Amino acid sequence: MDQTKDEKLIARDPEITWEDEESLARDTYNGAKALLDVLEQEGVELIFGYPGGSLLALYDALLDSSIRHILPRHEQSAVHAADAYARVSGKVGVCLATSGPGAANMVTGIANAYMDSIPVVILTGQVSTHLLGTDSFQEVDITGITMPITKHSYLVKDARDIPRIVKEAFYIAGTGRPGPVLIDLPKNIMAADASDSYPSKVALKSYKFFTKGNAGQIAEAAKALAQSKKPVVYAGGGVITSRAEKGLRDLIEKANIPVVTTLMGIGSLPSTHPNHLGMVGMHGTITANLAIDECDLLLAIGVRFDDRVTSGLKHRFATKAKVIHIDIDPAEIGKVIRANIPIVGDAKLVLEEFLLKASPPEIDPWWMKLRAWQKQYPLGYEPDGHLNPQMILEAMGKLSPEDTIVVTDVGQHQMWAAQFYPVTRAKQFITSAGLGTMGFGLPAAIGAQFAEPDNLVFLVTGDGSLQMSIHELATAVQYALPIKIILMNNGVLGMVRQMQKVLFNERFSQIQLDANPDFVKLADAYGIKGLRVDSPEQIEYALKTAIETKGPFIVDFTISPDEVVLPFVPAGQGITEILEGEK
Repeated sequence: MDQTKDEKLIARDPEITWEDEESLARDTYNGAKALLDVLEQEGVELIFGYPGGSLLALYDALLDSSIRHILPRHEQSAVHAADAYARVSGKVGVCLATSGPGAANMVTGIANAYMDSIPVVILTGQVSTHLLGTDSFQEVDITGITMPITKHSYLVKDARDIPRIVKEAFYIAGTGRPGPVLIDLPKNIMAADASDSYPSKVALKSYKFFTKGNAGQIAEAAKALAQSKKPVVYAGGGVITSRAEKGLRDLIEKANIPVVTTLMGIGSLPSTHPNHLGMVGMHGTITANLAIDECDLLLAIGVRFDDRVTSGLKHRFATKAKVIHIDIDPAEIGKVIRANIPIVGDAKLVLEEFLLKASPPEIDPWWMKLRAWQKQYPLGYEPDGHLNPQMILEAMGKLSPEDTIVVTDVGQHQMWAAQFYPVTRAKQFITSAGLGTMGFGLPAAIGAQFAEPDNLVFLVTGDGSLQMSIHELATAVQYALPIKIILMNNGVLGMVRQMQKVLFNERFSQIQLDANPDFVKLADAYGIKGLRVDSPEQIEYALKTAIETKGPFIVDFTISPDEVVLPFVPAGQGITEILEGEK
């Protein structure tokens, strides 16, 4: 297709100025307008973004678009917010940043979404095409930088390709195993003449994904389940991604089999369900870990056998079990643990067929053993008159409505929340699992609140994590987001301190946060109300006040640096080599 006169001018004339481009941008149906039109047709309502010089045409066009732009205070936060928006809403999240440092600042957020298989479309500004490769102002090769942490990426070199590329990006991000897709948008392309044609369908010859599992393998798996004496279901984030919670519940209730979950799998089955043994792995329940070690059949659904569960010791993980592995990504099958019965397919569709063929195994003795372990090794703590983090989370569960969303940062508080907050449904517990990104919490809570504006959103964070994205308090205030911040403030980097205590004979190194601010006063400076709590008797009043107060609120809970997360399987130890209490 021939280029227009203006497009040739913008794309090829090195003497053209930014002012010329912007003048043309106002007068033509350009790449920026085409981009927003296509995003609208994809159902995009929100973009989390931060403007810059390479995106002036796009930000000008946004003024005439129905898409709402949310302005965080850092580009990394834009990705985290879009990430959590996607997790809670079930839609593809969209974020935007300018070229160079803006795009580079998004890298951690992109990696976070990639590790947790979250569908996000990332839009980045880029220098004009005739300047590419010249080390021009604010130029970075963002498609090259992010190649290992995106599902796919595009560098747009013709504005007429924008509708097709956007359509493909959303399709790739949200189908198969979801993940981030990046579209790099040169400045002159945003200003160039564009097409308003919107492709009706996607045609990608090289992109395939499985949906239904192999019927023969599912039948074989059902037969193995019926013959097992000690089965365990090991449920991961893939159950939630594929919306297979009902299929999972129907199966485990029909067959009456026990379930353990990964951190990402929390919410795939209510934590109060009698068949739920808890989270498995480094900070999982002792019963869940012992069950994995003892089982004779492991039905792994939407998991990747990560080292937080296996300790990186595949030769010592579930060694007595026949392994059935269900996953939509064939690359995960056999990557860590060899599967005796591999089933590649969408978990929801596979479980629906599995359910039809499944027969209950005879496992009464197995349940007796599991119940005995649960009685012997309950997940608990000993109230000692001080403020225990576990009692805060239990109180949150009692005082909050069922549709409450809990977002966590990363650290000890994350694991306490995973252990003690009663999660009853999918998409209720939002956390950075694979990458473990400190600073994820506050921008993620913002994204979650935008996804469900009428729901109560708790952010559970620590003083180390909160300070990595504390500037986003301004975003919460600007958009009047009623996020309730539960700060577990121990004055240290607690998880690192715990590992140094256990693994390095209490040789503490660089974990003191001695110059912490007064978080209640700091929040007040942003216009956020807050309370400080240092005794168990104040918990209920503080939480009720936070919930009933309009707008964002922070409760600064002062806890001891000596609090530890238990149970604890130290890295490199087998799943049954568990530290618990005085043992």
